Amino acid sequence: MTIKEVVSSDDVKGFLLLPVRLYANEPRWIRPLDNDIESVFDKNKNKTFRHGECCRWLLKDDKGETIGRVAAFVNQKIVHKGNDQPTGGMGFFECVNNKEAAFMLLDQCKNWLKERGMEAMDGPINFGNRDRWWGLLVDGFDRDPNYQCNYNPPYYQGFFEDYGFQVYFKQFTFARKIMDPLSEKLEAKALRLAEDPDYEFRHLRKNEIGKLAEYLRTVYNNAWANRAETPELTQQQANLIVKQMKPIMDHRLLYFGFFKGEPVSFFLSLPEINQIFKYVNGKLNWLGKLKFLWHTLLKTNKKAFGILFGIVPQHQGKGLDGAMVLSARAVLQVKYKRYDEYEMNWIGDFNPKMIIVVEQVGAHICKVHHTYRKLFDEQKPFKRHPILN
Repeated sequence: MTIKEVVSSDDVKGFLLLPVRLYANEPRWIRPLDNDIESVFDKNKNKTFRHGECCRWLLKDDKGETIGRVAAFVNQKIVHKGNDQPTGGMGFFECVNNKEAAFMLLDQCKNWLKERGMEAMDGPINFGNRDRWWGLLVDGFDRDPNYQCNYNPPYYQGFFEDYGFQVYFKQFTFARKIMDPLSEKLEAKALRLAEDPDYEFRHLRKNEIGKLAEYLRTVYNNAWANRAETPELTQQQANLIVKQMKPIMDHRLLYFGFFKGEPVSFFLSLPEINQIFKYVNGKLNWLGKLKFLWHTLLKTNKKAFGILFGIVPQHQGKGLDGAMVLSARAVLQVKYKRYDEYEMNWIGDFNPKMIIVVEQVGAHICKVHHTYRKLFDEQKPFKRHPILN
């Protein structure tokens, strides 16, 4: 077996097509868009290159056939953040069911990172934001992967843990049926809150789309900024988020709580677009775009995906979470029966408060991913991700 760095167009093709071959008989796997994968490794598209570097490789057998792939990266912004040692990352791992092959790929990442001063690596993670390509699937193989979320065969877990990776944190994806009832306790609390004239709970109106970025920024910065090293959201960043949401946005999935006219909570969701992308086979060319438009018009997607949830501290514990869900239920269960399933973006086991919130609104864990950490010096003490207060 030999390892080769991805440098040529043929190498890139091999990197993209390996999982197509590995998952040929896996009905739940949805091929990611080629452009989404390649944008991670494009210096002109991935801003992480401004403060980091990455490399990727193919593993070939003695006949020259590609049997594995992997990438390693150093993001200087997070090398020391919350870490006792400089920590890099690895991801985009795919491999045939062969431990020797898998360990060759993981060794390649470790050695490349050690050359750059790293003393540990997290994986499988993304060279960029945590909301994409983060974590190894260990439970929930019977469900479709959501957009830009990892799906992998069960045997990968053995590769990582036998190599010496330990669980740094667990990632939980929660789900519920749209038509499922709200808990009686939470519903009673939400109904009492709804009687308070200072509060209003509703979805975004069409004539408010121009205000969405400011609503988003106001709640996010008050609810999340400066927690677990989360920076404030700038107006420019908020505008970009809304711009990215607009092509698939359904305003009936964007719920806010207002106190005296000011936004104090949000519960934001989008149509889960992997349910449409599964028909385009990784190619968003002219034919792929036609297929996307066709299935959008047919409304074949019956699944919504939660992307952001937050309540500013002064209004926490009052039942705003239930009040927003109650408002959503009045629309999605009665007036607008567009969706059947609902899943939320992953929540780390280091965030017990958020887990309690989603359990209270009737959601249950449907998928589990692991973010692993491998200490290169295994004599050093291993620490898990700190719990958020």
